[in-house]
Amino acid sequence: MKSTSIANIKSQLNNGELNNKDIEELYKDSRKGVQALLKRYEKQQEKQVALEQAFIKMSTYENEAYRNGNHYIAGVDEVGRGPLAGPVVAAAVILPKDFYLLGINDSKKLSEEQRNTYSTYIKQHAIAYQISFVDNTIIDEINIYEASKQAMKQAISGLEPYPDHALIDAVPLEGLNCTYEAIIKGDAASVHIAAASILAKVARDNWMKELHEEYPVYGFNSNMGYGTKEHLQALENYGVTPYHRYSFAPVHKYPFTSSLKK
Repeated sequence: MKSTSIANIKSQLNNGELNNKDIEELYKDSRKGVQALLKRYEKQQEKQVALEQAFIKMSTYENEAYRNGNHYIAGVDEVGRGPLAGPVVAAAVILPKDFYLLGINDSKKLSEEQRNTYSTYIKQHAIAYQISFVDNTIIDEINIYEASKQAMKQAISGLEPYPDHALIDAVPLEGLNCTYEAIIKGDAASVHIAAASILAKVARDNWMKELHEEYPVYGFNSNMGYGTKEHLQALENYGVTPYHRYSFAPVHKYPFTSSLKK
C-alpha cells in the first residue's frame, strides 16, 4: 500500500474500509505518517473495546432480570438532592432488550454535550420514559430523602407500560406494583439506571437554566442550585428566592426577596 497516500490511508482507517490483512501490510510501511496513523488507530480500537466491555458489564443486572422472566425493565434515578435551590428530579425509563449505546454512564461522569446527545438518543429509542419534578416547597415539608422517593415513585407510576421489574439507584421504594432492586451506585452499574440518570440530569439542568433567566444574580445556569461561592455570595447580598430550599443550611439564615426578577 506504499503507493497509497497518507491522506487516503487516514480516510480508509477512519471509515473502517481496511481489513486485518490490509492493516498488517500498513505496519510494513516505513513512512512515519503511516506509523503515526496506526498508533492512533490502535488507541481508538482499545477505547472501542473498553467501551464495549463496559456496556456488557453494565448490562449484568438487566440480563439477570430478563433471565428471570421479566419483559419490561425500568431504570430509575434522581438528581438534585444536594442543591440549595430548585426541584429534585427523577426519571424512569424502559429500554428495549436490544438497546445499545456505547459510552453510557452515570450522568455526572459525562460532559454536558454527551448528556444532551445521549438524552435525545434515549428518548428516541426508549419503550417508555417519565420525568417527575418535586419542588422545593415539598422538599421543605417532607425532607429531601422523602421528596426524592416521591419523585421516583411518580416517575415509575407514569410509565406505560408499567414495568415488571425496576432497577433503582440506591433507594429502596416500598409500594411498587413490581419487583425491584436497589443498587448502590447503580447509575454506574446499570445501563437502565444510567439512562434514567441522564434524562433526569438534563431535565433538571434545563429547568435551572430557565430559572436563571428570572434570577440571574445566583448563577443558576452554571451552579444548578448547588452552594458554590458565587451562589452563597448572592444569598448574602440579595436573600432567598421562592425557589430556594428554606430548610437547608445556610439558606434559612437569609430573608426572602421578591425584587430580583430580570
